Amino acid sequence: MHTTIEGEVDDQGIIRPKEPLRLAPGSRVLVTVLDPAVSETALLSETALAADWQRPEEDAAWSQLSQE
Repeated sequence: MHTTIEGEVDDQGIIRPKEPLRLAPGSRVLVTVLDPAVSETALLSETALAADWQRPEEDAAWSQLSQE
């Protein structure tokens, strides 16, 4: 069975799980490093929001911001 847990890297570079974790010696693990500047929710919402953002009405509503 695969288990995914969330963790953070401390100022010394040590990975700290956010919840208690007991692993048997010799357990195998995979570590995926997430970009902290990117919101996963934003990435998942991008396609749905783009359909709304890419309308002529939106361009007209915000056109004054791009004028110099």
